[in-house]
Amino acid sequence: MKHDQLLALEAIVTTGTFRGAAERLNKSQSAISHTIRQLEEELELTLFSRDSYRPQLTAEGRVFYREASRVLVQMRDLGATAARLRAREEPELRLAITATLPLEPLLPVLSAIGQEFPATHLRLSTEMMGGPIARLMQGRADLAIATLDGVPVDEVETRRLAEVIIRPVACSRMAAELGPEMLSVSRMQAIPQIIVAGTNGPEDSQSRDLLPGGRKWTVSDFHAKRQVILAGQGWGGMPDHLIQADLAARALVALAVEGFPPRRSEIFAIRRRDQAPGPVATALWARLDEGLT
Repeated sequence: MKHDQLLALEAIVTTGTFRGAAERLNKSQSAISHTIRQLEEELELTLFSRDSYRPQLTAEGRVFYREASRVLVQMRDLGATAARLRAREEPELRLAITATLPLEPLLPVLSAIGQEFPATHLRLSTEMMGGPIARLMQGRADLAIATLDGVPVDEVETRRLAEVIIRPVACSRMAAELGPEMLSVSRMQAIPQIIVAGTNGPEDSQSRDLLPGGRKWTVSDFHAKRQVILAGQGWGGMPDHLIQADLAARALVALAVEGFPPRRSEIFAIRRRDQAPGPVATALWARLDEGLT
């Protein structure tokens, strides 16, 4: 039994197909099939039922996969430990941060890290929607600060950091026309809902808090979204920290929309289990674990 056989088994189960496993592991589909055949012959077990389009674990396969998953977690942890023992101070540390979180609570932590490790270049990227997680899982970020939406939780470690509130708002003129009562979905469908595109491409656009059957405008970021809403072109959900002054000045007004109450969104620090953090990333993780000011 070999490590690459267990990786192939895991990839088939998590992607649902031999083709998906091949793409994940950068191998041909025939190579994945051969690897699993070899494993089944060595074990003298049939791990997958191939009667349907998608491979399904047999009863024996489910038991074996459960134990194999534990072994793979231990192997990844062991590899990360070895890499940490070899690690030197990173020349660069890449952070992908959701735009729904204000930067201010993070700055004291980053300042302390910058003073402790002055030779390390801190690179911050503010991302929309699933952008932080995409960067992390694609190897373009060392640490993500985001919600757990779309996160492969078995492949990452997480630390809860904060909570933000996202509430539906409109400009004062539109809010006055709509009135203070609870607004029905049918009434709001005629007014454009302003939504944000993800920074990971068009397939990563907003998927939560969408009004079914309604008109929509898509913008690139929260700054543009705020400007469009202030101009009276539509309504949409905004993080509290970006609109506090607008709410206080009554330039924006919170709406009571049926099925769309203010949403509390938890923010986490997230790092990959299979990527060994260097000294700087380890120090940053420890400081984040202490919480934000």
